[in-house]
Amino acid sequence: MLNFFLGTVAGGLIACVLTISAARQPEIQARLGLKPAPAPTTLAAVTKPAEPDCGRRTEPAPRIGTQDMLFNRQRFWSVSP
Repeated sequence: MLNFFLGTVAGGLIACVLTISAARQPEIQARLGLKPAPAPTTLAAVTKPAEPDCGRRTEPAPRIGTQDMLFNRQRFWSVSP
């Protein structure tokens, strides 16, 4: 009997949460007649701004297989793109 009661309460809570979250969606609100359907809008084309030249480092990359690759302190503290 207790399992039935707890299951009923849990099911009711789940149904309430799902109903409230669905009713917050504009499409569902328009379907239910709560709000008029929004007019379709067109999005303006977004252009990506030009990236500034940050003066990339011109240091040569360390050779592969050197011990400096693993134990370089600057490697752990520098942030590079």
